[in-house]
Amino acid sequence: MVFTETGLARAFFVDVEPIADERGFFARTWCRRELEARGLNAAFVQGNVSHNRAKGTLRGMHYQEHPHEEAKLVRCTRGAVYDVIIDLRPDSETFLRHAATVLSGDNRRAVYIPEGFAHGFLTLTDDSEVVYEMSQFYHPAAGRGVRWNDPAFAIHWPAPVAVISERDRAYPDFTVLVPGQTGG
Repeated sequence: MVFTETGLARAFFVDVEPIADERGFFARTWCRRELEARGLNAAFVQGNVSHNRAKGTLRGMHYQEHPHEEAKLVRCTRGAVYDVIIDLRPDSETFLRHAATVLSGDNRRAVYIPEGFAHGFLTLTDDSEVVYEMSQFYHPAAGRGVRWNDPAFAIHWPAPVAVISERDRAYPDFTVLVPGQTGG
């Protein structure tokens, strides 16, 4: 496995190293030892799949709040998506910055997303499929999100959004709470 820094603290793009022969190839898609050697959480407890019918479907930007933050390993197994992560950890040197990459069934790239990040993607093809491994069980009451087009993050999406849930469209502008301030 090849780990490439995203520019965000403790987040990585993960590429396979295929061993090819006349049959095709074989490659490792994740390895607990390799993640742990980098100080990353490899204790995945749940796996999910997201099937998306139409190009231009946006899912995100989602996260779970404390104490249910989750690390994720995300890979597109069919089609292609533009995958985006945002560092929402106030004590991080990359707080509020984002990183993005194309994940596809062809490039077999994954992204390792640490706890405290928001995650989302825009489908670049019809009939795409994204697989997630998570370090926490899903807790609906802890589910949160930030708006995909919030100016606080200045994400440049490569294609128009054609399909989006009302929930994802309705997240309010992101505000950073400072001591003594109430949320809004």
